[in-house]
Amino acid sequence: MTSIEQEWQRERVLRVQQYIDLHLHHPLNREVLADVSGFSIPHFHRVFTAHMGESAICYVRRKRLEGAARKLRMGAVDLLEVALSTGYDSLAAFSRAFKRQYGLTPARFRQLPCRAATELIRMKGKPT
Repeated sequence: MTSIEQEWQRERVLRVQQYIDLHLHHPLNREVLADVSGFSIPHFHRVFTAHMGESAICYVRRKRLEGAARKLRMGAVDLLEVALSTGYDSLAAFSRAFKRQYGLTPARFRQLPCRAATELIRMKGKPT
């Protein structure tokens, strides 16, 4: 692959990242994201994963959970409201995903001092 093709793909991935960041509270699936990129679904998946180190769906989930963690850090009281605003249908599903990402339940995360919570968001906010 030439450097021109790599740059072209990188620009398309950036376009998708920006779209995701602007539409986190909307349904985002691989069909929509592939359409934004202008690639077929399988090619989009390969290109996005190669450039980002994680799939688009994992990226969306991570960004949504980061937003939830920030809400909790800032004192959001209603966990169900945070779960629903993050795109989860139940508090149980949200709690499992949150614990998988941060190693703590949302309730325990909310009890952390602000600085510790911020550092955890920063550390876990990168693809693994």
